[in-house]
Amino acid sequence: MKMSLPIWSSPKLTPISLFTRRNALRTTCSIPESMKKKVIVISGPTGAGKSRLALELAKRLDGEIISADSVQVYRGLDVGSAKPSASERNEVPHHLLDILHPYEDYSAGQFFEDARKATQSVLEKGRVPIVTGGTGLYLRWYLYGKPDVPKASSEITSKVFSELTELQKNKQWDAAVDLVVKAGDPKAQFFSTNNWYRLRRSLEIIRSSGSPPSAFSVPYDSFRQGIDPSLTDTSVANHSYDENNSHHHPKNLDYDFICFFLTVPRVDLYRAIDLRCENMLMETEGLLSEASWLLDIGLRPDMNSATRSIGYRHAMEYLLSCRVQGGSSTEDLYAFLSQFQKASRNFAKRQITWFRNEQIYHWLDASKPFEEITDFICSAYHTETRRLAVPQSLQMKKEITQRKEAYELKSYQAQVKLFSHDEDCNHVLDWIRSTQHQPAMAV
Repeated sequence: MKMSLPIWSSPKLTPISLFTRRNALRTTCSIPESMKKKVIVISGPTGAGKSRLALELAKRLDGEIISADSVQVYRGLDVGSAKPSASERNEVPHHLLDILHPYEDYSAGQFFEDARKATQSVLEKGRVPIVTGGTGLYLRWYLYGKPDVPKASSEITSKVFSELTELQKNKQWDAAVDLVVKAGDPKAQFFSTNNWYRLRRSLEIIRSSGSPPSAFSVPYDSFRQGIDPSLTDTSVANHSYDENNSHHHPKNLDYDFICFFLTVPRVDLYRAIDLRCENMLMETEGLLSEASWLLDIGLRPDMNSATRSIGYRHAMEYLLSCRVQGGSSTEDLYAFLSQFQKASRNFAKRQITWFRNEQIYHWLDASKPFEEITDFICSAYHTETRRLAVPQSLQMKKEITQRKEAYELKSYQAQVKLFSHDEDCNHVLDWIRSTQHQPAMAV
C-alpha cells in the first residue's frame, strides 16, 4: 500500500514555496477598511520641500515624523543629507535619524523593521505617523512588506564575511562578483560597483537557503499583478483613488496609507537642486567638513552605504585629490561643484522615474501655495471616505507634456549663483589648504 506523504514533505513544497506562503499571509490584511489606522506618506525628489511639508503637517495633525531617507540615519551626516535642524526636531518628534555610525550598512529590510516599529509606537500614543523621504525601495517595502527571505545564522554570516573581506580589502570587486555568481546568483553581475553589503547579503541568502534572493517573492509584485495592463501611467495620473478601484489603492494593506508625491516643474526643480548644492558648500562646516571627517575615520568613497551616497562620495573623492595635491585650484572646485550638481539632478530624475510607477501616490505640485497643499492633505486625512480627488489646481502631471519644458530640459545648463566669481571661492579654498594638507591615508 502506497503511503501518502505529509504535506510538509511534499516534493512540491520547497523552502521557496514555504517562504512564499508565509509572505502571502504577511502582506494581506483582514482588518475592515473603516478600522484601519491612517498613515500619511510624503515623498518626492530631492529638494522638492518634503521635510517642510511634513513638519507643518505634524504640527497641525499632532503627528510625529518617521524619516525614510537612507542617509539621514547616519550620525554626523547632517548638511549633506539635509537633515532636520535641532530646533525642528525639538518642535516635532522625529524617528530614524542618527541611529547608525557611518561605518555601518543599512538596508531596505532593516528600514522596514525600524519604520514599522516606529509607526506602531506613534499610533499607540494616539498621534499621526507621517513618513517622509525619497528612498523609493524603502517606501515600497514599508507599504507592501519585505520579501520573507531566511535570516542567516551567525555561523553563515561569519563564513560569508571571511570569504569576502579579503577581496574587499584588496579592491577585487570583479572577483567577488564572480564568486557570488558561481555560488548561484547570476544577477550579482548587475549590482552597483562596490555595493559590498548587497553582495554579502546575496551570498548569505544562497548559503542559508540554496537559492538566490530573486527566488523569493516580493510582496509588491503580488499587488502589481492585479493592475490592469491597459491602464497606463498617464491614465493613472488623471484618476483619483477610489475605494472600488484596486488598481490605485490596494485594499489588503495593513494600514490606510494616504500617499503623496511632491514635486515641481522639472526645470524649476533642477534650479533649486543646483542652488542647494552650492549652499551645502558655502559653509566650511558643511558638506566638505563632514566628508573630511569620513576620510579621517578611515572610510573611503564607495566603501559602504554612507560613502556611496550622492554628495558625500563626490566630496570625499574631491578631498582625497586635494590631500594628494596639497590644496585645490578654483577650477578644481568648480569642476567638483558641477559634478555634484549633475549627480544630484540625475538622482532626482531617477526618483521621479521610480515613483511614476508607484500608483498609490497622489502627485502634488509643490510650486502651488503651501497653505493650499497643507489644507488639502489635512482635509484628506480627516475625511471618512476613501475617495480622494486632488484639486486640479494642485495636480502635477507625471509626464512632460509641453514642448517648451521638454526643450528647456534638453538644453538645461546649471547656473552658478553663490560661487559666480573666483573670489567667492576663496574661503573654501583657504579652508582646504588649512585642513587638507596631510597626505592621503592608505586605503
